Amino acid sequence: MTDTATLPPRETLKPAREMAEALPTRWDGESAGYRQARTALLAEEIELRRQIQRVAEQRRALPAGPVAKDYRFLDEQGNELGLVDLFGRHDTLFAYFWMFGPQRERPCPMCTSFVGSLDVPTPDIEQRLAIAIVGRSPVARQLAFARERGWQHLKFYQTIGDDYGRDVHALSDDGEGAAVTVWRRRGDEVRLFWAAEGGAETADPGFDPHLAPDPTPLWNILDWTPEGRGKDWYPKLDYSRD
Repeated sequence: MTDTATLPPRETLKPAREMAEALPTRWDGESAGYRQARTALLAEEIELRRQIQRVAEQRRALPAGPVAKDYRFLDEQGNELGLVDLFGRHDTLFAYFWMFGPQRERPCPMCTSFVGSLDVPTPDIEQRLAIAIVGRSPVARQLAFARERGWQHLKFYQTIGDDYGRDVHALSDDGEGAAVTVWRRRGDEVRLFWAAEGGAETADPGFDPHLAPDPTPLWNILDWTPEGRGKDWYPKLDYSRD
């Protein structure tokens, strides 16, 4: 079964609890209480996996989004490109607008954590779609930071003007944010397929707004730990003084 297979109807699936209880895994020295709690958690993890699959199916079934404007960008050679040119040989483009405007001395630490997590798997991602990191700073400046971090695979582009940033809801009169967008090309026409939506309006009490599933490995790993994400910790660009 591939990742894009359709999940069978709920009523035909084996109950998650039954699947969890059938798992033979046991750990030396575990208590009965630990096994009972772990089995209950596994059932929830199975249900979560199924929900993620259903959400992905619903996302893939979205109707055609709005036609994109003729947004303009500069590449590392200084060539002016349109949004359609960022697709290369593909018909799908993942674009991340990161918080590295010309007024910033250094880019946003959270954006840096996310962009860094994309660099190593980029050659794998590019087998299926194009990927572009877009910022308001000159590409040379973005690349200098990328090389400082050891990134080797990502392609960076500078926006020409602020239309793109504003239209993807990353720029406003209040400042600069980040934006995750997926675009679809049909011939010379580009349409929005999906974009991350939400903010303070969609955040639950006590939580920062974030996507589901969360694409940032940092947070997913922390979610597996007893301490969790914490309430007052964020990544830094430099830990040398810690």
